[in-house]
Amino acid sequence: MGKRPMGQRIKEWVTDFKRQWEIQSMVIPGIIFMIVFCYIPIYGLTIAFKNYTVIDTLSSAPWVGLDNFKIILSDKYFWDSVMNTLGISFLKLAIGFVIPIILGIMIYELNTGRFKKIVQTISYLPHFLSWIVLGGMLITWFSTSGLFNQLLLELGLISKPSNILLDAGKYWWIATLSDIWKEAGWGTILYLAVMSKIDPTYYEAARIDGASRIRQIWNITLPNMKTIISLNLILTVSGLLGSNLDQTLVLMNSQNREKAEVINSYVYRMGMTQGDFSYATAVGLGVSIVSVILLVAANKITSKLNDNQSVL
Repeated sequence: MGKRPMGQRIKEWVTDFKRQWEIQSMVIPGIIFMIVFCYIPIYGLTIAFKNYTVIDTLSSAPWVGLDNFKIILSDKYFWDSVMNTLGISFLKLAIGFVIPIILGIMIYELNTGRFKKIVQTISYLPHFLSWIVLGGMLITWFSTSGLFNQLLLELGLISKPSNILLDAGKYWWIATLSDIWKEAGWGTILYLAVMSKIDPTYYEAARIDGASRIRQIWNITLPNMKTIISLNLILTVSGLLGSNLDQTLVLMNSQNREKAEVINSYVYRMGMTQGDFSYATAVGLGVSIVSVILLVAANKITSKLNDNQSVL
């Protein structure tokens, strides 16, 4: 069956719009918002190829071609931030991606309704606290006289307290575990929603066949979560070069900067602090391009694992 003519499709679209104009018009504010704040600013990416200063306009700044990108390739501090970003992101991927799945299954398997709600509320709570609040708590806990050092002293694991946040070698783990603490509970929402839709007769049949609880999770729960797990994996992989700027700005200090500086904070520092907007834009544009490539590659790989069914 051939494609319908363009004129016919437009006529059908107009007819549908007139019939549902009240509902269709509700998306107009969202479309305007996207155009103003997402599409029009794309023109500003041209300063990545210019020598832009605050006294210039976007059109008057002189073109420099790929000079900013050449500087990036030889910038030691940029590559240090890339290594830190990848190190923290891979730790978050290896640990933080699995924990919400396990936590979601554990919450789902709870039989007591009230206790389940309490566990969910406690696990969700850190998500609603800003990094300003959580960062202040971590700075206090990890200080020389803080809770963490006092606990280690009582357990006899250390003989002398130290400010852990000043130790650059421990920062990757601090950033990873604190982010998991904040977001793991919130990350269970999608998994719990999917598990709630699983037909309970599957579990009844498995119990009749003598399947243990672990076997039921492995053969019923996880296969039914395959699509949402794949989708979250794709989005996580595509964001490997991204990082939590709020977390970094709160926890980074002069002593741990060599391990705490990530791409986002480096772009922020070069653009907002040092005023090199062209260089910062070039870095951001390059990272965005690589992130899109990672997104497409992750989607291709997961589609192969899911019998060529793409989740995007």
